[in-house]
Amino acid sequence: MEAWIGLMSGTSMDGIDAVLVSFQNNTVTIHASHTTPYPDQIRHRLLAASQNQAAPDEVGELDTLVGTLFSEAANEVIQKSGFDPTAIRAIGSHGQTIRHQPSGTAPFSIQIGNPSVVAEATNVTTVADFRRRDMAAKGQGAPLVPAFHKAFFSSNTENRCILNLGGIANITWLPASENTPATGFDTGPANALMDAWCLDQTGLPFDSDGHWALEGSVNQELLEDMLSDAYFSKTPPKSTGKERFNLDWVRTLVGRHPEIPAEDIQRTLLQLTVTSVVDQLPETRGLRVYVCGGGARNPLLMEELGKALPEAQLSLTSELGLDPQMVEPVAFAWLAKQALEGKPGNLPEVTGAAGPRILGAIYPA
Repeated sequence: MEAWIGLMSGTSMDGIDAVLVSFQNNTVTIHASHTTPYPDQIRHRLLAASQNQAAPDEVGELDTLVGTLFSEAANEVIQKSGFDPTAIRAIGSHGQTIRHQPSGTAPFSIQIGNPSVVAEATNVTTVADFRRRDMAAKGQGAPLVPAFHKAFFSSNTENRCILNLGGIANITWLPASENTPATGFDTGPANALMDAWCLDQTGLPFDSDGHWALEGSVNQELLEDMLSDAYFSKTPPKSTGKERFNLDWVRTLVGRHPEIPAEDIQRTLLQLTVTSVVDQLPETRGLRVYVCGGGARNPLLMEELGKALPEAQLSLTSELGLDPQMVEPVAFAWLAKQALEGKPGNLPEVTGAAGPRILGAIYPA
C-alpha cells in the first residue's frame, strides 16, 4: 500500500500536525496521526519573526530548527503507524508561514522548516514550498486546501461550505451544480487574534473552550469598528494573515474605545470571527456548513456560529469522514501526491492564478 505523510503548522503557531494516510479513489484512510507542540521558546521566536522582528540570521536558524521539529513529527507518525518507511511515497510539508504578502509590487510568501532537513532525517522524498508557484502565476498562493476540499468533500445533492477555523478563517464553497465553480477565500481572523489577546492579557496561549470570552460581553461599537477594516469588504480572490490581523491591530482599535474590560474584548474578537464568516457566505438557506480546524474545539465559537446561521446546518468534517484537526495535514499529503503525479494542486478560481499549476518543490530522499 502506498502511503503519504502530511505535515502542517498553521498561523496559530501552536505546533505541528502530522498524519500518515493512503488515498483510494475519493476516500482517505488515516493510519496514524501525531501532534508535536512547539516549545515555548520556539513559538515566541516564530511569533516575533512573523511580526517582522527577526534578523536574517534568526530566520535562518529558525528554518533549520523548525525543519528538525517537522522531521521529528514525521518520524514519530511513521513509528506510530508501523509502516515500513520504504512504503511511504512522499512527505508533503507545508512548513511554518512567517510572512504572507500576496499584494503589492512584489508579492511573496515565506514558509520555513527546511525541507532538505526533513528529507535527510526521514529518508523520505519531501515536497514543500507549495505557495510560490501559484503566486508566480499571479495568484494569492492561498488558500490551497479548497482544491482538496473539492476533490473529497463535494456533493451533487447539496451545497456545501467547508469552514476552516484556524488562526485565519477560510471558506470553500462547493455548489451542488457542476456548472457552478467552487470558490474559496480567507474571510479574516479566527484563533490568531483570540489567542494573541488571551496570551497578552492572561499569559495563557489560548482561551480554553472559550471560558474567558464567556465571562465577557460583545462591545458593539468595537465590533463595528473592527468590521470596518477594508479587508472584509474586499472582493475575492483574497488571503490574509498575521501581517494584517495581529495584536497591534487589536491594540489600535481598542485604543479608540477605552475602558473596555479585557474579557469583553475577547468576547468581541470571537464575535468578529463569527460575523465576518457569516457576512461573506454567498448564501445560507439550506446550506450544510462543515467545520474543521482548531476553532471547531471551541464550544462558544461553535454555539455562536450556530445562532448566526439559523437557516443552515452546522456540522463537523468528521461527518464527511475526516477529523476536523486532520483536514489540513491530509490536504498537504494530497498536494504532495498531486505534485509527484504531475497534477495541479491549485484552484485558479480560488487563488486568482492564471491557470492550474503543479505546486511544490521536490526534495528526493
